[in-house]
Amino acid sequence: MNNLMPRILEQNTSDFENLPFVLPNGFREYDARWIFQKEINLCGLQALGLGLGTLIQSRGIRPKIVIAHDFRSYSQAVKQALMLGLVDAGCEIFDIGLAVTPMAYFAQFELDLPCVAMVTASHNENGWTGIKMGMDRPLTFGAEDMASLKDIVLQAKGTRRPGGIVHRIFGVQEKYQQQLIQSFQLQRKLKVAVVCGNGTAGAIAPAVMRGIGCDVVEVDCTLDHRFPHYNPNPEDLKMLKAMSDAVLAHECDLAFGFDGDGDRVGVVDNLGHEIFADKLGVLLARDMATQHANAQFVVDVKSTGLFKSDPVLRKHNARVDYWKTGHSYIKQRTQQLDAIAGFEKSGHFFLRGPYGAGYDDGLASAIQICRLLDRTPSKTMHELYHELPTSFTTPTMSPKCSDAEKYQVVEGITHLITQIKASGAIIAGQKIKEINVVNGIRFEFEDGSFGLIRASSNKPELVVVCESFQSNEHMREIFSHIETLLAGFPAVGEFNQKV
Repeated sequence: MNNLMPRILEQNTSDFENLPFVLPNGFREYDARWIFQKEINLCGLQALGLGLGTLIQSRGIRPKIVIAHDFRSYSQAVKQALMLGLVDAGCEIFDIGLAVTPMAYFAQFELDLPCVAMVTASHNENGWTGIKMGMDRPLTFGAEDMASLKDIVLQAKGTRRPGGIVHRIFGVQEKYQQQLIQSFQLQRKLKVAVVCGNGTAGAIAPAVMRGIGCDVVEVDCTLDHRFPHYNPNPEDLKMLKAMSDAVLAHECDLAFGFDGDGDRVGVVDNLGHEIFADKLGVLLARDMATQHANAQFVVDVKSTGLFKSDPVLRKHNARVDYWKTGHSYIKQRTQQLDAIAGFEKSGHFFLRGPYGAGYDDGLASAIQICRLLDRTPSKTMHELYHELPTSFTTPTMSPKCSDAEKYQVVEGITHLITQIKASGAIIAGQKIKEINVVNGIRFEFEDGSFGLIRASSNKPELVVVCESFQSNEHMREIFSHIETLLAGFPAVGEFNQKV
């Protein structure tokens, strides 16, 4: 083929077996993700590998790359097709086998290699596949890199070079686990439920948490690529219920839930209550700020306003930067600002300085939470959480909006809200004090309450979040105003849920 522009190839045909097929929608802002066989085939993955290798070579980066795969029935086949393309591009591949995503990042440092390609669909349902890529550890691809890769692949600009080779590397998992275990040892007795949804983290997480001194109750830690109980996603209600049930049944101090590729963690406290990841980030930031004066933190625009207003953080002169949602964006921003940590509302935490190498690692985040509890031996997780100032936050709500129209809608909403601020109009009893347009529009009120509208990076929908420091009723008033504004845009469909 002269190019790989959108074209449907029927399965069970000779063309499907011989020609590369890649739909452009899989090239997202910072990840590559497709429905395997419906949106990309094995020949397409080989073309993707050739394109990735060509991009690496064109940037003058050493063409040496860590590669690994998550636990799905087809992930190893996907990885092998990708490797064929990388070899064709003249890359030297270091295949570490089955891994959680942070283990692949760890291998970049352990093996002193600049590049990574982790085959994973993270917490997505079965049928999905994807690649998390990087060329400058610990950073991963952002929008510019993804656009360059998309152009090379879809326009068949991949360049073949000699010198490609594959090395199978053993023992990285043991070194990764040992590095985590050596980073901290509990003094306090903690009984924790480790919940993995039968995803890849089940092969590693129980051993690590036992290694630091936890009494571990394993829940759905047996690897099973069918995900028979629920998707391994700590924001999924079924997984959260499994975490809560385990805490109550086994009288645990807390539960940790790890997503499908192990780079995110969710927490349920000792009473079985979920702690939203951004509030968990505030607790960790509090702990870090008491040990590092004037600490800089980065959080995504969906996150709670407590990062600005929390009295403990203000007492220690902690600084916060609200930045674009997305693991690649927050990771990069923490590097740029030399922040001690970055926190994303989805549960991606980026620990730097004495706590980590800057990449998102669910297990390292869980260890940091254990460290926090170790320093406060007289308090439960529930008590620590309820020491935070009270706020009332919506779930992440997602009205449908096509990929072709969602950014235009956000631009229109931004214009309207900017006019409202300029006019001094009252919304939900207050004037808008501040606007952040780094990623959609986040408008904040005088008391720190906020509303957010942005375009989803991964799906044909918008993202809406509201928070009030007054009451649930006030939170609903903020949402009602957003809902009214969005009603003026015919491209916006129904919400997945409302408050």
